[in-house]
Amino acid sequence: MKGFVENRFGLMLLVLVALGALYGVAFLTRPAPTPPPAKAPRKVAVESVMAVCPAPRGAEVAVLSAPGAGKVTVGDKVVTEPSWRSAIKGDEPVVVKGTGARASGLEASLGTRVTKGRSRGLAGVRCTEPGGSTWLVGPGPSTAKVELHLANADAAPALADVNVYSAEGPVIGDAGHGITIKPGAHLTLDLKTIAPSATVAAIEVTTISGRLAVAARAEMDGGGVDWLPAASPPATRVVVPGIPSGEGRRQLLVAAPGTVDARVQVRAVSTDGSYAMKGRETVDVLTGSVAVADLTKGLDGHASALVLTSDVPVVAGMAVSTAADVAFTAGTPALDLGSAVADNRKGSSLVLSAVGGAGRVLVRTARETMTVDVPAARTKVVKVSGEVVVTPVSGEVYGGRVTRERMKGGELITLRTLSPGRTWTMLPTFTADPAIILP
Repeated sequence: MKGFVENRFGLMLLVLVALGALYGVAFLTRPAPTPPPAKAPRKVAVESVMAVCPAPRGAEVAVLSAPGAGKVTVGDKVVTEPSWRSAIKGDEPVVVKGTGARASGLEASLGTRVTKGRSRGLAGVRCTEPGGSTWLVGPGPSTAKVELHLANADAAPALADVNVYSAEGPVIGDAGHGITIKPGAHLTLDLKTIAPSATVAAIEVTTISGRLAVAARAEMDGGGVDWLPAASPPATRVVVPGIPSGEGRRQLLVAAPGTVDARVQVRAVSTDGSYAMKGRETVDVLTGSVAVADLTKGLDGHASALVLTSDVPVVAGMAVSTAADVAFTAGTPALDLGSAVADNRKGSSLVLSAVGGAGRVLVRTARETMTVDVPAARTKVVKVSGEVVVTPVSGEVYGGRVTRERMKGGELITLRTLSPGRTWTMLPTFTADPAIILP
């Protein structure tokens, strides 16, 4: 051993062995590496938009866009004005596209005003972007004529399923499954062919392949007509904003599309404050069904929003009736990304609700820009004229726009939820991770 140590090569080997042992111990006892903090999604400007408007004959399309570089088209027509509207002559859906800076904040809506006949009423809907899933909540075919409009604006076919939930539970059958819509084509589907006896309905349209722009029009048997706004997907907390003041019925519709019954806590956020309505503090919804709660007395004619908290995900909307017309609102996200309404009808107002702390928004119309402060847990009504752009400043604020017209025999009304605007989008941040491709 002494000879080995005295040999310079042997000594070098011993040193290497010792260093290797020390490195091995250090490797085995090293602390676990701290992963880098997750990066939040980035807020980036929208540079391309496509929205599809359903097109019943006699309707009017309104478009609102930003100035700057880029292009806006409505069908085959190039639109250079920032505010544009025109009547629809045919029965085909209208595709609105925007690129570049002009796509930022692009809004399009469709509206009708009928003063006589079965379709009497004000009706309007936001032109929607094609997607893979859409929820709608409203009356069923036994109380209204409900038409589902499915439009495929892409160059590939779309395959979709239409699932309907009623007061009695999910509608069983194959009538709404495997619907194929060719590229550039559209389909108007009478909901009676899927759920003929439903009094109320929560409709889920999902695409197996491709994308669809989805809308639904309800013409009530007792009078009144409007479009159903797209509802927020199932969640354990849902806010239904834009409930107008005035007389008439206010019916809350809540669907539990999962496999477990839902117990839903309901609070109103009105111009008078936030409170639980006596006798309507909770709504129980059986699995796969839609429950209806009459909140007419609880809201007492005040402009409001509803905050629903559930132990399982639910979808919600509300039907607002006058003596002559009907309108609908639905669960909607907060105004974190701003919102806009394109059409410029008279007799309009915003119903803004701060469901937590105080909120502040900027409201811009063609005539003025104003700062609106909404007290904590309160609703505030702001009269507006023309197209409207709402920009968040602080707080958790939700909203809707109400348009009314007094006619002989009753008031015509339509509602528009202030859906997330197309000015900004949240771009997720991706991190390179070799583990994704490793077996």
